[in-house]
Amino acid sequence: MYLSRFLSLHALWVTVSSVMQHYPSVWGHYDVCKTQIYTEEGKIWDYMACQPEARDMIKYVKVTLDPPDITCGDPPETFCAMGNPYMCNNECDATTNELAHPPELMFDLEGRHPSSFWQSTTWKDYPKPLQVNITLSWNKTIELTDNIVITFESGRPDQMILEKSLDYGRTWQPYQYYATDCLDAFHMDPKSVKDLSQHTVLEIICTEEYSTGYMTNSKIIHFEIKDRFAFFAGPRLHNMASLYGQLDTTKKLRDFFTITDLRIRLLRPATGEIYVDEQHLARYFYAISDIRVYGRCKCNLHATGCKEENKKLFCECEHNTTGPDCGKCKKNYQGRPWSPGSYLPIPKGTANISNVCDKELLQCQNGGTCLKNMRCQCPPAYTGILCEKLKCERDPGGCSQNSGNMAVSHGPLLPLTALLGVTGLFIF
Repeated sequence: MYLSRFLSLHALWVTVSSVMQHYPSVWGHYDVCKTQIYTEEGKIWDYMACQPEARDMIKYVKVTLDPPDITCGDPPETFCAMGNPYMCNNECDATTNELAHPPELMFDLEGRHPSSFWQSTTWKDYPKPLQVNITLSWNKTIELTDNIVITFESGRPDQMILEKSLDYGRTWQPYQYYATDCLDAFHMDPKSVKDLSQHTVLEIICTEEYSTGYMTNSKIIHFEIKDRFAFFAGPRLHNMASLYGQLDTTKKLRDFFTITDLRIRLLRPATGEIYVDEQHLARYFYAISDIRVYGRCKCNLHATGCKEENKKLFCECEHNTTGPDCGKCKKNYQGRPWSPGSYLPIPKGTANISNVCDKELLQCQNGGTCLKNMRCQCPPAYTGILCEKLKCERDPGGCSQNSGNMAVSHGPLLPLTALLGVTGLFIF
């Protein structure tokens, strides 16, 4: 008896513990858009702010290279080994599967084989700069939730800029500069994210931390999202409520972590030394084996789901909203102007649903009454979102002449006070 009771309590504790770990109280939930609750008026919907889960956004990316012929292998060429830059007997050949290094190998999950990476042509045209723009596009607004990580196979570049766009590539802003010598390359003093604070978190910095040529463990470049979150949420991100509060009230901060596109501008390959060895130009090229971008679809806190259709991402909108980002009200749900949801108050936030009706414009027709801005309570003879339809229209016999005792009205009826108010504008 005692054993079974203990096992039952233990099972309950394990369940509660796992739930608490998945949903820490300080994070805010935002995983449910609405729930049904019981009130004096019966069962109704209670609406909350909500957002999709974070995911690996690389699965949905489109990549373009500029110049488009910068990938090695056409025509075939030899290049130097990664570990020994003077062993120059490796070959890149676009016509041979085992020797090709196309752009999609930047995103393969495990790699076709140990040499799974994209690679540029070598710096054979030196001293002409070897420069490449790699553009990652989602055709959707994305909110970043984790560090951007780029893994190089040829040593990290001596000079690089990571840029972002918020308008689908029409305009670009720098996210961060990377260089072996920030002052020489970009006329900027070197900094790291650790040098920033809450007040300077939006500062665009140049870092020398990730630009060290052929040294051991020198393959990875970060753009630190979580370290910036930590200025508001604490070093272990335990106080996400504080971060959400800042995101809710500071548009510039919210926009900083929001993108539609990323651009990696490779300006100078890894040389490992001050001077370029013109006798061994096959040593110098770019090669990327992995890019990681984690985030969620931006749905303005009006959706928990984001689906892919015809290679495009769309929010599965709630709260009577619609559009790729849930950025407008549905038809007939414009009793007040559209507004994004709010993280506040923690933990459920505010849904800011698009209203069916309001008490000033009285969008409910044919004598309907607006209930809590969410629905129209219609007279017995009428139906529809705005009470715009006669119920008898659904019957086989149709509507008699006296059905409803009035003709169907096909537009919002303004109250007399509103009309008088408008007339008053002309009088005074």
